[in-house]
Amino acid sequence: MKAWSVQFNEPVPYQEGLELQRRLLKARQEDLIPDTVLILQHTPTVTLGNRGRDNYLLKTEEEYRALGIDLFHVERGGDVTFHGPGQWVIYPILYLGGNEADSHGYLSNLEEIAIRTLGDYGIKGFRREGKSGAWTDAGKVAAIGFRLKKWVSFHGMSFNVANDLMGFDTIVPCGLVGEPVATMKTILGEACPEMPAVRDSMLNHFSDVCNRELERFDADGALPAELQKLF
Repeated sequence: MKAWSVQFNEPVPYQEGLELQRRLLKARQEDLIPDTVLILQHTPTVTLGNRGRDNYLLKTEEEYRALGIDLFHVERGGDVTFHGPGQWVIYPILYLGGNEADSHGYLSNLEEIAIRTLGDYGIKGFRREGKSGAWTDAGKVAAIGFRLKKWVSFHGMSFNVANDLMGFDTIVPCGLVGEPVATMKTILGEACPEMPAVRDSMLNHFSDVCNRELERFDADGALPAELQKLF
C-alpha cells in the first residue's frame, strides 16, 4: 500500500504540529490524501491525554511557563508525557478500516516499530503486560497515545533518542510512579546514533510492520500539491 511520510528538520511547536495533524486527519477522512506519516521533534512540551490527571503534573502552569515548557491537554489516549528536542515523534494519519480496524493491533504495531528500531542498535526492547510502549532494562524508551476518528488514526508515538530527561522530572511519566525513563543515549553513551539514522530506521520498520511503502518528503522541500494546501 502506498503512503507518504514528511520529515521535519527543526523542532516543531506542539500547537503547530497538532493543527497540522487535524488538517491531515480531515483530508484523510475525505480521501483527499493517502495515508500520511509525520516524523518530527517538538519544542519542550508536556501533554496530558484522555486518562491524564493533573496530579501527575509536578509543576504549576506558571512554573512550566517559566521553564520554557508548553502544556497541553489533548484528545489522544494515554496519560502524561514530555516531548522535546532529541526525541522523535511519529504521527501516522492512517485509515485503519477493513482488516486493520483494531486499535489493539495498531498499538502492537507501534510497539513493534520501536522494538525493532532499538534492535538495530543492539538494544533489547520489549513489551510489558498491561503497560503500553517499548521498554528496556534501563527504562521506558517509547510512549504511545493515539486516537481514531472515523477509523483514521492521529497522534502516535514518541521515541527517546538523545533528549534531555530533565523534562520528565516535572511529571509522573505515563502516570507510572517509580518507573524510570531512558533514552538511547543513556544506554549507549557515545555510541548513540545520530538522529537522522534513527529516523530512517523508524520509517523503514514502519513500512515493514504497517505494510505501507513510504514515499518520503522533507517538510522544507517540494511536497505533493495535495499536501502543500495543508502545510
